[in-house]
Amino acid sequence: MSNNSRIRTPIVCVLGHVDHGKTSLLDKIRGSTVVDTEQGAITQHIGATLVPIETITKMSGALGRVPVNVPGLLFIDTPGHHAFTTLRARGGALADMAIVVVDINEGFRPQTIEALQILRNYRTPFVIAANKIDRIPGWRVHPEEPFIKTFAKQNERVQTALEQKVYEIVGKLSDMGFNSERYDRVRDFQRNIAIVPTSAVTGEGVADALMMLIGLAQRYMTENLAVSTEGPGAGTVLEVKEERGLGTTLDVILYDGMLKVGNEIVVAGHDQTIVTKVRSLLKPRPLREILIEDRFERVKTVTAATGIKVAAPNLEGVIAGSPLRVIRGENRDTAIEQVMHEIRDIQVNLSDEGVIIRADTIGALEALSKELDTQGIAVMKAEVGPVTRYDIIEAGTIRNPLYSVILAFNTSTLPDAIDTLMETANVHLFEGGVIYRLIEDYVEWRDEKKREMEKQRFENLIMPAKIRILPNCVFRQSSPAVVGVRVLAGRLQSGVNLVLPNGKKVGQLKQIQLRQETIHNAEAGLEVAISIEGPTVGRQINVEDELYVDIPERHVKVIERELLSTLNPDMREIFEEFTLMKRRSNPFWGK
Repeated sequence: MSNNSRIRTPIVCVLGHVDHGKTSLLDKIRGSTVVDTEQGAITQHIGATLVPIETITKMSGALGRVPVNVPGLLFIDTPGHHAFTTLRARGGALADMAIVVVDINEGFRPQTIEALQILRNYRTPFVIAANKIDRIPGWRVHPEEPFIKTFAKQNERVQTALEQKVYEIVGKLSDMGFNSERYDRVRDFQRNIAIVPTSAVTGEGVADALMMLIGLAQRYMTENLAVSTEGPGAGTVLEVKEERGLGTTLDVILYDGMLKVGNEIVVAGHDQTIVTKVRSLLKPRPLREILIEDRFERVKTVTAATGIKVAAPNLEGVIAGSPLRVIRGENRDTAIEQVMHEIRDIQVNLSDEGVIIRADTIGALEALSKELDTQGIAVMKAEVGPVTRYDIIEAGTIRNPLYSVILAFNTSTLPDAIDTLMETANVHLFEGGVIYRLIEDYVEWRDEKKREMEKQRFENLIMPAKIRILPNCVFRQSSPAVVGVRVLAGRLQSGVNLVLPNGKKVGQLKQIQLRQETIHNAEAGLEVAISIEGPTVGRQINVEDELYVDIPERHVKVIERELLSTLNPDMREIFEEFTLMKRRSNPFWGK
C-alpha cells in the first residue's frame, strides 16, 4: 500500500421491512456512542452515519484485544432498498456490506425478501439482525449487554422460544439459497450468514452486530477498502435535492480520494454529462436539531469514505445514482469518459421486444432489470426518471399485447403521460415501491391476459364438424338454400364454409336455427335448419349428402399442435377424415 493510501471506512447499508427496526437500530448506535464521548465522536453526514472504531471498541469491550485496521463503519441512513440500489461503483454495488433487520417475532416480510434478492444479485456480504428480542414473552432485559450474556440469564422457556424463532429465520434463508446460523456458532463466515439476535430498544446484541461487521471487513475486505487520500475524488450521487438558499444540491457518498471547494466535477444528467464547479461542501452539525437554513456547516475539504452535500451550479438535470468524478488537471477527459462509461454500462439486457421500465435511480433500474431477467421477462427500454408521454406512445406501438406495458419503480408519471395513457386503451402502467411485488402484479396481469387471448383464439377457431342433409327437409332450393340437417359429429358454427367428401366447395353456412330461433353453433346429435349461400339443392348438393366444415389450413395447424388431445373421439375422427381428404392432393397440407 502506497504512502498516500489507507484503509477506508466500509460502507454498510441497513435494509429490511418497514417497522422492523432499521431506524431504531441506527438511533441506538448513534445514541449509545454519544454517551460519555467527546463531541463529534460520531459524525452524522448526509444520508450516512459514521461510527468510529473507538466508539465500537467502547461499546463491545471485546474488540480491544484484537488488532483492528478498519477506521469504523459508515452506515447509509436512507429508507429501505433505495440506498443500496442507488449506490453504484465500478459496475456493481458501492455498499461493501449490509445489515438486514428482521423482526424476530414477525419473520420475513416483502421488503425483507426484496433486500435479500438484491444482496444475492450483487453478491454483497451481510449479517442478519434478528431484532426485537425484548418483545419475546418473558424476556428479561439487560440493557446494552452482549447477546450471549443476556441470553444466559433468560429462563429455559424463553431460550427455547428464541432458538425456535432463530431457526425459522435459518429455514427461510435456506429456502432462498443461503446457509446461516446464529453468529456465535458460525465457523466460516464466507459460507454462512451470521444471525445476531438484537434489541434496538434495549441495546442488547447491538455491539455483537457491529463486531460481526467489523470482523467481516477486517477478514475479507481490506484489499477492496484501500483508497487514495490525496487523489481526485470519486463518489456516487445518493439524492438530488432542492435546499432553500442553495438551489439544487447533491447528497454524495465519497468512496475514494478527496473533494474540495472549487474542484471541477463531472456527473451524469438525463441526456448528457454535466461539468460544474463545487461552490460549497456542507455537512449537518452532529446530532443536533437545527432549523433548515442553519442545519449545515461548511467545510473546505473531505476525504473518503464520507457523506457530503455538494452545492454547485447547473445540477438540475443530475440523476440519482450518477457517478461523480473530480476533474484534476490532465484527467479531465478521463473523468468525463469514466462517468459516460458507467452510465452506458448500466447492467440491463435489452431486447428488440419487451416491457418498458422506469426507476428512480440507476441502481434501482438495474435491480428491477435483474429480477425481470431471472423470470424470463424481456426489457425493450430502461431509463431513469418519471414516466413520459413518449413512453406511453412507444408502449402503444409494441405488437405483442403482453409487452404493451410500463413498469414504474419508485418513480412518478408526468401529467401529460397520464393524459396520453387515458387515451391509449392498449397500454398498461404498473407502479410500485417493492420490486418483486411490482413484478408479481405484472405477471398476474400477463397470465390472465394470456388466458383471455388463448380463450379468444380458440373461440375463433373453426372446429371440425360433419353434417347430413335430411330428407323431406328442403325449405328453399337456393339464394340461399335452406335445408334441415343432422350434426353427425363435431361442433357446427355459423359463418363457416362447407365442402363435399371429394373436397369440392359447396358454399358458406350463413345461419343456424333451432326451433325457429337463431343459434351460433350446434353440437353433435342436434337436428337444425341451416341456410347455405352458393349452392342449389338438386344440383351442387342433394338430400342425404354428407358435408364437412372446411377448416382453414392455419386453424388445422393450431388444432393439430395444441388441441388434438382435448378433442372427443368423434370430433377427432371427423378431423382426421377431413385432413386425410385434403392431403390426398397435397401431403404437406396443414403440417
